[in-house]
Amino acid sequence: MTAIDTLYATILERRAADPSESYVAALTGKGRAKIAQKVGEEAVETALAAVGGDRAQIAAESADLLFHLCVLWADCDLSPQDIYAVLEQRQGRSGLAEKASRSS
Repeated sequence: MTAIDTLYATILERRAADPSESYVAALTGKGRAKIAQKVGEEAVETALAAVGGDRAQIAAESADLLFHLCVLWADCDLSPQDIYAVLEQRQGRSGLAEKASRSS
């Protein structure tokens, strides 16, 4: 089991917890739009950390981004395996060819 799989399993457990005791439950209770907003915020913070070049900050912000992305996947009834399957389908293809295939 990967760290992402373990994180995702924990998120699934905490979604049904008391929102006063669980950030995941509280965020989930605010709805998908709020979860998506948090993903966007964390993505921007990760990008800004990358521009700043501080490896520890990039790692910390990346962890926050992955956490919130897993919360979003759970809300959308997607699992890490669903994402892994898409990545496996793309493996061995040029990024440019893959992007062009989505445009058509």
